[in-house]
Amino acid sequence: MSKNLIIAIDGPSGAGKSTLSRLLSGRLNYINIDTGAMYRTVALAVDRAGIDLADRHALDQLCQSLDIHFKRDGETETVWLGNEDVSTLIRTPEMSLLTSRVSACHEVRAAMLILQRQMGEDGGVVLEGRDIGSVVFPNAQVKFYLNASAQARGTRRYDELRQNGVEVDLNQTIAEVIQRDVADSSRENAPLIQADDAIVVDSTSMSIDQVLKFMLAKIEGHL
Repeated sequence: MSKNLIIAIDGPSGAGKSTLSRLLSGRLNYINIDTGAMYRTVALAVDRAGIDLADRHALDQLCQSLDIHFKRDGETETVWLGNEDVSTLIRTPEMSLLTSRVSACHEVRAAMLILQRQMGEDGGVVLEGRDIGSVVFPNAQVKFYLNASAQARGTRRYDELRQNGVEVDLNQTIAEVIQRDVADSSRENAPLIQADDAIVVDSTSMSIDQVLKFMLAKIEGHL
């Protein structure tokens, strides 16, 4: 590829950001940075340490001490906290709800913002999250806002959890997606927001392949 672009993908939980970021980065030979997984890993660390989210000093100290990184083995990507693969541990329903609270904390966002910018500043990256195009990299050359109905996103989340061996209820999973939407959109610090110049993709009635083809066509115009 002729340019090392910064590609931002934002959107609510369950919209397919992680899957499409992984596919895009593989197709473009870019680095995939799953910022949502970074916040989930912080949430796991907070839960293990028993830290009160109101204790800002303890939160800041914890964030400064964490070693969060990604590994890729062929098509498989994993998230690591130090020497531990936490890829499955951070994907439980409990961690999903805690992540929304943890990621609203100023100390957490400040620490992750620095780390995300360090990871992506040289380009050749696909970053996915909730404020990549508006806060982390507002000057990203390509921005997408990926969305889908709550019903579709809840069903996808349900299928993903079942495939990972987690016993869940479909209606409860959809309700949790809606709850997460409200929390992410209404929080005071860094709410979920669509960048003004983002390309909006509604994947409710689209297959992953259809969305991927659409996004690649848009990216080609910048290469």
